[in-house]
Amino acid sequence: MAVERPKGKKSVPEGLWTECKKCGQTVYNKELEKNFRICPTCGYYFRLSAQERINFLLDEGSFKESDIDMKSNDPLSFYDTRKYVERLEDARKKTNLFDAIITGEGTIGKHSVSIGVMDFRFMGGSMGSVVGEKITRAVEKAIDKKTVVIIVSTSGGARMQEGMFSLMQMAKTSAALSRLSKMDLPFISILTDPTTAGVSASFAMLGDVIISEPKALIGFAGPRVIEQTIKQKLPEGFQSAEFLLEHGIVDLIVERKELRNTLIKLLNFFKNKI
Repeated sequence: MAVERPKGKKSVPEGLWTECKKCGQTVYNKELEKNFRICPTCGYYFRLSAQERINFLLDEGSFKESDIDMKSNDPLSFYDTRKYVERLEDARKKTNLFDAIITGEGTIGKHSVSIGVMDFRFMGGSMGSVVGEKITRAVEKAIDKKTVVIIVSTSGGARMQEGMFSLMQMAKTSAALSRLSKMDLPFISILTDPTTAGVSASFAMLGDVIISEPKALIGFAGPRVIEQTIKQKLPEGFQSAEFLLEHGIVDLIVERKELRNTLIKLLNFFKNKI
């Protein structure tokens, strides 16, 4: 039997509250935004969209997006349970993005930067031909204008629907960053949860400075696959940012609230070198 809603009582509008995935606490969305999308109760880091991260990091109004309309095609006519073109269209509608990265130019603390920010919502932040091309172009613009490159990574790795074309982006982006290094121009790599597989095995780990957010999952393959391959038991937490910092793979772990200030300090340091 249907239960009548009491007269005069208004329903709570949707989109005002978010439940923390870790502690289960319900957080008012405006409070969550003010806290950089970090749970005020347990400190859980909610994932950010590429646009949210750009808004947090760059000087207000300074960002100019590049290669906005670049879209993936379907070079292999790939089909698993669904057509690749259908998955792409769904991701575009869901995220309002053409692919898994936004690139462009802007300033951080009045320092010019060429920046790329990945978005996990678009097919798990997977790297296909468009992601590789946009990163390469961002690096080439930095070489032309003699600016710093910053890439914020969050990815499940290379996009399987593009096969070898996606794997080629590992070499392509790495080669572009090698040219940047030969020009003595800095690359700051920021790793967020998760950064894995082909992305972690290529440009994400090539930074002159590698920064991670706390407790981010960073690695190549899953623990079970690695254990079956090397026939050894792996240490607990070996794919965490904290473990990688302890073993010298990550240079800094920086709280999200402090990331912009940390970047400004690094850019001040690199200014004299550039």
